[in-house]
Amino acid sequence: MTSAVYRFEGCVLDAQRRELWRSGKPVAVEPQVFDLLEYLVRNRDRVVTKDEIFTSIWGGRIVSESTLTSRINSARSAIGDDGKTQRLIRTLRHKGIRFVGEASEGDGRDAKDPAPRAAPVLALPDNPSIAVLPFANLSGDPAQDYFSDGMVEEITMALGRLPWLFVIASASAFTYKGRAVDVRQAGIELGVRYLLQGSVRKENDRVRIAVHLTDAAQGRQILSERFDCELQEIFSLQDQVATQLSARIAPTLRTKEVERARRKPTTSLTAYDLFLRATPPRRDSREQNEESLRLLYQAIELDPGFSTAYGLAAWCHEIQVVFGWLPRSDVRIKEGLRLANLAVEHGENDPEALWMAGITTAMLSGDYARGSNLIERSLALNPNSARAWWASGLLQTHLGRCEVALDSYARSRRLNPLDTAGYAYWAAVATTRFHMRDYDAALECAEWALTDWQDSPVALRVKGAICGLQNRLTEGKSCVQRLLAVNPHTTIETVRADFAAQARHNPESYEALLRGLRLSGLPENARASQSKITRLRSV
Repeated sequence: MTSAVYRFEGCVLDAQRRELWRSGKPVAVEPQVFDLLEYLVRNRDRVVTKDEIFTSIWGGRIVSESTLTSRINSARSAIGDDGKTQRLIRTLRHKGIRFVGEASEGDGRDAKDPAPRAAPVLALPDNPSIAVLPFANLSGDPAQDYFSDGMVEEITMALGRLPWLFVIASASAFTYKGRAVDVRQAGIELGVRYLLQGSVRKENDRVRIAVHLTDAAQGRQILSERFDCELQEIFSLQDQVATQLSARIAPTLRTKEVERARRKPTTSLTAYDLFLRATPPRRDSREQNEESLRLLYQAIELDPGFSTAYGLAAWCHEIQVVFGWLPRSDVRIKEGLRLANLAVEHGENDPEALWMAGITTAMLSGDYARGSNLIERSLALNPNSARAWWASGLLQTHLGRCEVALDSYARSRRLNPLDTAGYAYWAAVATTRFHMRDYDAALECAEWALTDWQDSPVALRVKGAICGLQNRLTEGKSCVQRLLAVNPHTTIETVRADFAAQARHNPESYEALLRGLRLSGLPENARASQSKITRLRSV
């Protein structure tokens, strides 16, 4: 879009500020009408064809003759012209349209210019921010606008459930309906970092929805998706697409924001920046986990009400226990539970904080009723959270509801099919299959997890136990040796202590786990393992 200011017959047309003034007074103009008027004035030295107008104003979409006529008449009315005299905008039969008035063009205003000062530039929020702009209706029927508009509303509401994401209200976003959008300018006008645009095409009983996510400041596309669906129940289809799209957008934005935070100088980090730096794409080492805790405690110090930071810090403590990275201790257990309680206290409407507090509470205290309740509250607030469904599956497994757990994992996988921490899914399913005594399926899933992360303690435990139970002792001992190389303090005694709470709900499965690990060579206690540690550290 040009930044020129045009003056003609008592009118001032400011392309950059998108303002039209006539006789010293502002004129309210629909966005599409403004675009048409600016295009005609800018190309006033020639006749503009209808095809050129369709390309420039409607993005190549062919609209009806009545729609084009209506926009031309509105443009004439806005500048004091009419269809009878055609003093400024003239229609040339079978040729096109031309602006025939005398106009001057400049890059700025003088003191007599009636236009007011530009609106102040909106500061970007600390949190990631997005606007869902109106989708283009490519169906060739303006009556179908209701479907594309409804799609935008559903997506806006789905993204609005994410507490860490600042989402512009659809009422503001819809001011861009029918306009040719400059993403950089729209980002500035709305004060957001990201824009979601799209199109909808309905043909017979099928609908195609194409969307793309753009970094507004850079004008660069960072995600594109396409949905081809049978058109059955409209509202159900809108909800389905909004759910899937929200699940794809959330991790993409988180990844982009983490990259942005890592580029920031350490002297200008906010609590949210510290939180982002504490959120790696995958969490697969004790050192990385401890660095996350260090950053999270700093974030909490800067913002004592940061519920998601409390939740993630609590989960980091839970991970240390479940992965066996550090020996179990009452001090670490109490600290993890303290952080989980603070996450709930400060984040009763924060779905991320709630599910992390839920899994920590259940795994560290054995209070599965409270843990499950917190995760259910999380999913009620944001049913599109892949991680919350995954956490729900883990708790259902330990409660002996394995079929329900598998359904939760499937939902999680569907919402996040390209998870960078895929081992978490496979290790969880392996654990559930183990509890179902489906050892062949459990072994296959454990091997998938180890393909993604060869040092996964959960997968090594499951595979080692299964190999022991199936008398595949060479393979089982190799797994145990790998496990001890990663976590030298692991013994039958520590595994029993780590899973004492879970064993109350499913004692037979945990006894089978211990028996299989014992057969594969896991030492009974610390004294028995001491002689092996030095050698295994180099494995």
